[in-house]
Amino acid sequence: MSIYRVHFTWEEKTIVLKAKNLDLTHPYFVSIKDLIFAKSTSLIIDPNEDEVRKKFGEAHHLMIPIQSVSLIEECPEEESSNGGISLFSRPDN
Repeated sequence: MSIYRVHFTWEEKTIVLKAKNLDLTHPYFVSIKDLIFAKSTSLIIDPNEDEVRKKFGEAHHLMIPIQSVSLIEECPEEESSNGGISLFSRPDN
């Protein structure tokens, strides 16, 4: 299963949303469903992500105008779940 990252401009800011479902069949909009937000397990809060969560966190379905979309990425689910961080084991001597 893939995860989609949609980069778009909203209120003169670049926003990146992650979602499980994306529909490009609408002539003037990108349809985004099942938004994914990082789980906040620490006391440190990213202000950008917090703002995006407040603006779009309650939405079940977004229709973004195609003119505001700058990039759509399709990533494997495993890669996007850990933020692109790979774990390496250190060989014991």
